[in-house]
Amino acid sequence: MWRWLIYLWPLPVTLLGMLVALIARSSGGVVRRVDGVLESAGGWPARVLRWEFPFSGAVAAITLGHVVLGVSLDALTATRAHERAHVRQFERWGALLLVLYPLAGLAAWLRGGHPYRDNVFEREARAAESVARDQSGRPASTGLHSIGR
Repeated sequence: MWRWLIYLWPLPVTLLGMLVALIARSSGGVVRRVDGVLESAGGWPARVLRWEFPFSGAVAAITLGHVVLGVSLDALTATRAHERAHVRQFERWGALLLVLYPLAGLAAWLRGGHPYRDNVFEREARAAESVARDQSGRPASTGLHSIGR
């Protein structure tokens, strides 16, 4: 009955993600829906994801609400468990996650940690990825680097 609220709360960020997915689609990318999440691969946004970001470097995927943008379909598949954890974070925190995520990175850095690796949101996503990997019996990630905000 209240399931729609998990889509409403992060809707402003999801709309931003949908705009970027539209740009991806119009620049040669593909867009599909997987388990209630819009996934976009390729196109112009994929080229941006391959840039070297200050703390994380190039990334395979990024989450914006209920939209996951990836460099390729293979990257989306490889990072799905990790990125779904970020989708759940957006469901929990809504648009506030856009502020909380960098603050968590700053807090990690102030404690002497790495702003990306020690970010509480990334640690939670890596834990979900590990659980999914253990349940599926698949080997560890293919080395793709995933980030979600």
